[in-house]
Amino acid sequence: MIGDRGRIVLPAAVRSALGLEPGMRMLLSTEPDGSVRLRSYRAVAEQSRGMLSDLAPAETSMVEELLAERRAESARQDAQSDAGQ
Repeated sequence: MIGDRGRIVLPAAVRSALGLEPGMRMLLSTEPDGSVRLRSYRAVAEQSRGMLSDLAPAETSMVEELLAERRAESARQDAQSDAGQ
């Protein structure tokens, strides 16, 4: 039964079997068949871990690329300032 504020109470036996504790963050989602799925954020994170591990690593990181661009721009600005003096 859904309460007037949209709350659903899980029976104690279900909470105990799933290891759910008060204050635990949960993710509620709907499935294509119309069912509802309730998972802990921890379970979602563990399932997602390594999803992108098969992608080839970039030769340089985006941070390194950004720093190189900033350094080049700074050097151009310094060169323009020196030429104007």
